[in-house]
Amino acid sequence: MVLCMSKSGGSLTGRADTVLVILLAALIFGGALMFSSAAVGLLARGSTHISGVVFNHFALGVGLGLVFLVIGFSIDYRKWRIVAPYLFGFALIATLMVFIPGIGMEHGGGKRWIDLGFVTVQPSELLKIAAVIVSAAYFAALRAEASTWKGLAAFGGIALGPALILAMQPDFGTLGIIVISIFAVAVAAGVRLRDIGIMGLAAVGVLLLLTLTPKYHYVFERIDTFINPAAQSAQGQGYQIRQSLIAIGSGGMFGRGLGQGIQKFTYLPEPMGDSIFAVVSEELGFLGGGICIGLFLLLGLKGYGIAARSPDLFGGLLAVGISTYLVGEAFVNIAAMLGMAPLTGVPLTFISQGGSAMLVSLASAGILLNISRKFPKR
Repeated sequence: MVLCMSKSGGSLTGRADTVLVILLAALIFGGALMFSSAAVGLLARGSTHISGVVFNHFALGVGLGLVFLVIGFSIDYRKWRIVAPYLFGFALIATLMVFIPGIGMEHGGGKRWIDLGFVTVQPSELLKIAAVIVSAAYFAALRAEASTWKGLAAFGGIALGPALILAMQPDFGTLGIIVISIFAVAVAAGVRLRDIGIMGLAAVGVLLLLTLTPKYHYVFERIDTFINPAAQSAQGQGYQIRQSLIAIGSGGMFGRGLGQGIQKFTYLPEPMGDSIFAVVSEELGFLGGGICIGLFLLLGLKGYGIAARSPDLFGGLLAVGISTYLVGEAFVNIAAMLGMAPLTGVPLTFISQGGSAMLVSLASAGILLNISRKFPKR
């Protein structure tokens, strides 16, 4: 379905959408509260790097991220269309830098970070929003031609660079979020679902072939764990999902109470990272977990509503892409913790540990807030 836009222009006026501001505030500050609670579990385990983790999350992530949110809100979103190809190129080069010896850092079998000495950054996070911006710019330029072969070529061309680089790292979780976001922009622009489906089937075929090689066999193991978790050993591939489900189930309807969770202290892997939704559900119960899911759902609906009211095609496509990226990332994480999707390492937006992820998410939210500002009618 083609996203329809009204024809108006002029300078930005007025304030950001009030409901969007409230939703973002609830997720950001509620997320900071849950992160702090989860951090207690790592501290109790005697972790020696807890201070660095907390500093990276709150100073680089939340603190600097809020600054970038304000900057994103202050800059007319239409200016991003001009710099889109340069930003995308820079993000691709920065993501490639993880392979440079002495600069790139490997952890958990993946080369995904750049070590700046005083802090590590994950450049693929920048690639998420850069891919969204360049997709919105390109498809806005195509307009009616998006439904032709040019639209399909644009989809494949934009996704190809991130796919090659992230497959080498490997980081299929981030790649999945980027592809989902580009897909949303392409569909909103009018690219035919049939064409994208054919390309998607080809990509799945390539991924299945890759899982046969030793480097990418872990992808097959995660899929196998998702399909049949009971067949996995208690301390093997199925451990994280088992502990996550135990934490979520033990929370009951109203939870154990904020800060009173048990799983985060010993059993739950990555309580501040991938598994933080399990901490939320254990401490706040089904009610708290449901509110968390509801907030993300409302954020997505509000973002798409802003896209529909945008005065130009670029703004509408950009709002679709950002909303899909922020909310899609959250739902992929939550689905994995509930055993409804394979584990991918994708963070819970605005909540999980990760300075780079938090910074880029908040900057993206700032751009969405800017799109929600009022435009004068012509």
